Amino acid sequence: MPPEDLPETIHVTTDEQLRAVSSLTRHRIMAVLRFEPATITQIAERVGLAKGSSSYHVRLLERAGLVKVVRTRKVRGVTERYYAMAARTIALPDPGEGAPDVLMRHAVADLEASSAQSERHVGMAHLRLTDEQFAELGARLQALADEYRKLSDPTLPDTSLVFALFHPASRAREEGDAK
Repeated sequence: MPPEDLPETIHVTTDEQLRAVSSLTRHRIMAVLRFEPATITQIAERVGLAKGSSSYHVRLLERAGLVKVVRTRKVRGVTERYYAMAARTIALPDPGEGAPDVLMRHAVADLEASSAQSERHVGMAHLRLTDEQFAELGARLQALADEYRKLSDPTLPDTSLVFALFHPASRAREEGDAK
């Protein structure tokens, strides 16, 4: 698990941070570092990259303040650095109307890359909710995710949970925009 002294959240606000999180490769590197520190070699093995590429991406994340060196050790005269997330969570800005949602794009890419033979639970539900029900469901989904995040064990295989609760664009508005 991450060290207890980590800040709870880093809010992505700068262009450098936005560029850093927009890469699927860097998203996957951050997923590796979410639960335990790792070296460039370990990251490269887990993500399936060459060490040079892994080093490049980690340096970009480090410059953006999203990952940091948490310990070092000497191995045959070379300093080995262990990297970890700089906070427990990263808060992305709202992409704005019509802009791509980086988090959802990464989640879909990870889902599509996962083994079709492994167990998956994927679904979609169309609901009609009051504003209060919408807010309650969002809070319950977040609480459930937080509950299971606390149970995460770094010795177990990675699992991703993605949820999106939103009001889709109305068809009438879309049709009016097309005219």
